Amino acid sequence: MPADQSLSVPPQRDTRPSARPSPGPRLRARAASATVWYLRLLAVLNIVAVLSLPFREEVHEHNAGEFFTPYLATAGLVSAALALFLAVVMRRRKRAAWVFNLILAGPLFLFYVAALTQDRFADHAFNWVSAALTGLFVTALLVGRREFNAIGDRSNPRLALAVGAAGVLVSCGLGTWLVGATNKEPGAAALSDKIAYTLLRGISVGPLADHVPAVHAPRWVDITINVLMAATFLLVLYVCFRSPRGRALLSPEDEKRLRALLDRHGARDSLGYFALRRDKAAIFSPTGKAAVTYRVVGGVSLASGDPIGDVEAWPGAIDAWLDEARRHAWTPAVMGAGEEAGTVYARHGLDALELGDEAIVEVADFSLEGRAMRVVRQAHNRVRRAGYTVTVRRHEDIPDEEMARLVDRADHWRDGATERGFSMALGRLGDPADGRCVMLECRDADGVPRALLSFVPWGEHGLSLDLMRRDRDAENGLMEFMVVELLLRAGEIGVRRVSLNFAMFRSVFERGARLGAGPVLRLWRSVLTFFSRWWQIESLYRANAKYRPVWEPRFLLFAKSADIPRIGIASARAEGFLTPPALPSFTRRKEQPAETADGGAADGEAAASGR
Repeated sequence: MPADQSLSVPPQRDTRPSARPSPGPRLRARAASATVWYLRLLAVLNIVAVLSLPFREEVHEHNAGEFFTPYLATAGLVSAALALFLAVVMRRRKRAAWVFNLILAGPLFLFYVAALTQDRFADHAFNWVSAALTGLFVTALLVGRREFNAIGDRSNPRLALAVGAAGVLVSCGLGTWLVGATNKEPGAAALSDKIAYTLLRGISVGPLADHVPAVHAPRWVDITINVLMAATFLLVLYVCFRSPRGRALLSPEDEKRLRALLDRHGARDSLGYFALRRDKAAIFSPTGKAAVTYRVVGGVSLASGDPIGDVEAWPGAIDAWLDEARRHAWTPAVMGAGEEAGTVYARHGLDALELGDEAIVEVADFSLEGRAMRVVRQAHNRVRRAGYTVTVRRHEDIPDEEMARLVDRADHWRDGATERGFSMALGRLGDPADGRCVMLECRDADGVPRALLSFVPWGEHGLSLDLMRRDRDAENGLMEFMVVELLLRAGEIGVRRVSLNFAMFRSVFERGARLGAGPVLRLWRSVLTFFSRWWQIESLYRANAKYRPVWEPRFLLFAKSADIPRIGIASARAEGFLTPPALPSFTRRKEQPAETADGGAADGEAAASGR
């Protein structure tokens, strides 16, 4: 299914004789798209006018006296920034952007129509062209009005006013100082003249400010003022039209419903238990038999794993999630979906890109015997001879005081200050609600704790790796030793399969090393190998491959290919690899702080940083 296919479902036409006729869905969609392309074109023309003196003078000539130009054609950076930003938010079908354009363009068109009734304006053919283009834009707005139904954040107007006032104050203050310092006119200009000149230059670099004869600043000052004002307008527009953050996080009632679904269908997806992260939100199907959990990051509604619940109810949950994304102008995306879920998502208009593979070990098939397991066997024997032992327990079997000490050690052993994890991490340790999770605690010969692993339930007979932490001064190979101990003793806790780490681009490393691999594949493998020096991409694959797992592909789902960079940034932020700079406290929107977990291993010996 094409990546750019629309996700909206056209409303059914009312066939009653008394129904008021309305434009069809296709006409409305085309009209809405036409407004976006008009704004894009005007943004380009304004930028060209700023850079090209002859073209700029031509535009200024048609903006003065008895001439006028189409909506937003002013040859200024402010107008260019305004048109460009409006094109972006109109493409996302923001209702506020539609209202904003109609308020500006509607009265302007009526003014043009009234002006053309006078001979001195009607004698110029270009005025008719300007009025026609503006009128077509307004008509397209009215025809496509139903397409613009995405809502914004309620706090946007208040914050936009504050940001606009501060931005204009700073830009005007700096511009006034520059004008006063570089004024070429003889004599000292009054402060009011310098302020008026600055404000007019903020609107346009053309002859508009020439009406202040006491001031004549250099060209670079005019451009600087215009750029500052353009940046202010752009920032105000961003704040005004930003999407809601998605404050509604997982409630106790939602968690209870999700746990009931996991009890019945949790064995289907190894990542299902991670839906219980409390920095996610849940949206259920109309029947309540399925749910999609997600988190909104940077305007991206980021779901992870497969939907929870009955497969037959998945479409209802997916439709509800996509409807909410459209209503708030969020970009929908899914990280780490399985093949079956990816197929269902594709039927709803999302395209798929393979991210990598999940390593799943079947306990019945695991053995340390054979030449292929020689490296793992030697590492296991070496650590065991050093006196290390492993205790395997359910979280509910660990006393509260001991669990508190384990949590404290896990925090102490964490690699770095930033917590990581979202799609394949639970984000908490030691919560009483997670009693069915499994803890592996490793102690050295002196009985001192050196490492721990935590697994979440995967149905009744499976485990999925959640957290890995180790003392950096402990024996090398400690994580391998613990994983092997779990696989050898899994029967003690009724476990039949274990999901280990996720290996991104595993197939590239595997196929790229084979004889006869093509040049593109070899080049891609070389690029990934280079970046593995910092992000352990290849080491995750190598570490998991030691256990001879079954590889299950995982996919990224998205609506449009153009959204992939934005989705990538949102994913990196959600996983903790990117941390945006903090805003001042008065601009922050209140939300529950995310609790995340890092896989935490500095080396690649058990791919600890993968979860």
